[in-house]
Amino acid sequence: MAVWQWLVDSAGAVLLLVLVYGLVLVGRRRWLSRRGGTFELSYRVRSSSTGRGWVLGLGRYSDDTLEWFRIFSPSPRPKRRWDRTQLRLVGQRVPSGSESLALYAGHVVVACRSDRGEVELAMSPSALTGFQSWLEARPPGTNWSQAPVR
Repeated sequence: MAVWQWLVDSAGAVLLLVLVYGLVLVGRRRWLSRRGGTFELSYRVRSSSTGRGWVLGLGRYSDDTLEWFRIFSPSPRPKRRWDRTQLRLVGQRVPSGSESLALYAGHVVVACRSDRGEVELAMSPSALTGFQSWLEARPPGTNWSQAPVR
């Protein structure tokens, strides 16, 4: 077989793999959002340098947990989970500098405190309203002045 035929076959195989990967991502996103409650949610995995460490993803409410899925991962399992009783909203801000390029357009950065430390999330203003409502909608009988008992 000539070299050019081998190159064309290789390029076709790579193109086919990219197409299959794209179809898997689209199918996964549809599968994740079929129950509703999904929204664009970015998570800051590293906060060592300003404006860096953001990973794009999807958020989904599942009972008393917020699940986070990486946007370009074919895995059907969430990469991170946060329990509603462990999250406390600390504040919000507009993305600054290079953060605005790394995040979805129009998103705000939300700082939360959990048992494992500070968590930074980025979401749209309408998703933030839903997130605040979800945090405040704890089951009846919740003692708001006490930390959750484990």
